[in-house]
Amino acid sequence: MTDERIDVDFAEVLRRIPHRYPFLLIDRGENYVAFKSMVGIKNVTHNEPYFQGHFPENPVMPGVLIVEAMGQTGGVMMSKSLNADVSGKTIFFMSVDNCRFRRAVRPGDTLRMPVEVTRHRGDVFKFKGEAYVGDQLAAECEFAAMVVENTK
Repeated sequence: MTDERIDVDFAEVLRRIPHRYPFLLIDRGENYVAFKSMVGIKNVTHNEPYFQGHFPENPVMPGVLIVEAMGQTGGVMMSKSLNADVSGKTIFFMSVDNCRFRRAVRPGDTLRMPVEVTRHRGDVFKFKGEAYVGDQLAAECEFAAMVVENTK
């Protein structure tokens, strides 16, 4: 393993996780270090489908979708670290703990989500994630995920 920091472009995000519009919640990754960390980037626009109902006069990104975006960041990092063949596998949340929301995320914001591995064994990873808008902490949580074979 190396501590070389690598950026992950949108095309690779699409290769690494199965999520698609309207549920793909990261645009790219920065500073990927295998089995250690990555920063997910989400450019939040007014065109996001959830803003129609959450809330039309006061649009706020739902907190659970911020957590999902952190999870997708972890999923891309897992897939890349394991060099997983995602055609027959999916990465699923196992747990979300100690979740806190600190600031509203609105259209025009860019979410920077540093996610770091706190433990991993085989196909199971535990993470600590944070989501920032500028230098302000918007959300934080700990979560775990695992690689699962798809069922037919």
